[in-house]
Amino acid sequence: MKTTKTKYSCIRGKTRSINKIIKLGLMLSCVIAFAQQTPAPKQTEAITITGATAHIGNGTVIDNSIIVIENGKITTCADATVVRMESKGRVIDASGKHVYPGFIATNSSLGLVEVNAVRASNDQDEIGDLIPHIRSLIAYNAESKVVESMRPNGILMGQISPKGGRISGTSSIVQFDAWNWEDAAIKVDDGIHISWPRSFTRGRWWLGEDPSLKPNKKYNEQVDELISFVAESKAYNSGNKGIKHLPHEAMKGLFSGSQKLYVRVNDEKGIIDAIAFKNSNGIKQMVIVGGYQADKVTDMLKQNNVPVLVNHTHSLPNSDDHDYDFNYKLPKLLADAGVLVGLQNGDASNFQTRNLPFYAGQVVGQGMNKEDALKLITSNTAKILGIDSMVGTLENGKHATLFICEGDALDMRTNILTHAFIEGREISLESHQTKLWKRYSNKYKAGN
Repeated sequence: MKTTKTKYSCIRGKTRSINKIIKLGLMLSCVIAFAQQTPAPKQTEAITITGATAHIGNGTVIDNSIIVIENGKITTCADATVVRMESKGRVIDASGKHVYPGFIATNSSLGLVEVNAVRASNDQDEIGDLIPHIRSLIAYNAESKVVESMRPNGILMGQISPKGGRISGTSSIVQFDAWNWEDAAIKVDDGIHISWPRSFTRGRWWLGEDPSLKPNKKYNEQVDELISFVAESKAYNSGNKGIKHLPHEAMKGLFSGSQKLYVRVNDEKGIIDAIAFKNSNGIKQMVIVGGYQADKVTDMLKQNNVPVLVNHTHSLPNSDDHDYDFNYKLPKLLADAGVLVGLQNGDASNFQTRNLPFYAGQVVGQGMNKEDALKLITSNTAKILGIDSMVGTLENGKHATLFICEGDALDMRTNILTHAFIEGREISLESHQTKLWKRYSNKYKAGN
């Protein structure tokens, strides 16, 4: 009996091992089947795009353009009716189509979160409250299927930002066609992100607390905590640094001007206090992220050269006193007042970042000129992020990160890309979503 038991135990053990191997093989095949498109190879041949309506990104439109791309950069972007020149290399006839600079997503957690409900795929929030030394870039997943789904709508770059805590960490700017985060990086550690304390708070109704809006009793204490941390960081960075302190070390770029401070704040008092905080602590550059009540302090924003990245337009107002379309109008209100403004996805789900061009299109519906609305996600955004010397417009010498579209890229109906390039490399516009669309469109065409 003992011999038989041993024999059967060995068989069961081998069966389990075989099952594990089969399961592992299936998992690997799934990963391979659903992995991101292979990044495009480096540009080796000149490319000339002719006949397209070129939306430069700075307000200028060329109805009949000629664009030449060489070695990953734009070497010519001109009016074909004025400039006569021979085409170079591969020629793309884009007559009747439109060319745009690649759109830029800001304050995004793309590549940090794959599935919100799966904790193991969420790297946007680290443990701790004052953690400026946490770098979002090293957690960026260049093969994210969510990142891949941005490209068919023209979103080719993004600022990858940490969330959570009072000082969340450091963001970096990447392009969306790479093997890894090292290849993806455009600008490393561009800024530090903080969540400004709320002037007013609501009780947690699910715990039986009063849900009405009340002054935050801990507001001054929370602001003082930030002030103390910054003061300690300044003292540390001006000292001999005998003992290395990573959080304080990470703050030095704010005082030298090599990094920007991105402050997530929405209320009027918070914005005013954040600007005062910037000035009193010698912080060179600051950007307001959110800025729901920024229209009330436009003069202060202009005087202090503080731009605003407003929340997405497809949302309801936060206040009962505001018009239903307040979020639709806010970018135009700020732009008309002379504030440098860009668009970001705000607190919406990560995958909704793909709607960025349609957020800008919504502002057109509120009276903003279409080319000015385009700036909200191209040149304005590039200026705010400090990368306007490289991207944001279709100009000679800049990275050839652009796309060709059949129609108006800010219109959901006609935003249909035919070609897209990142630094001169023609990238794939396939994604999990486009594969499913083709699969099921064929099914319904067949009448099944």
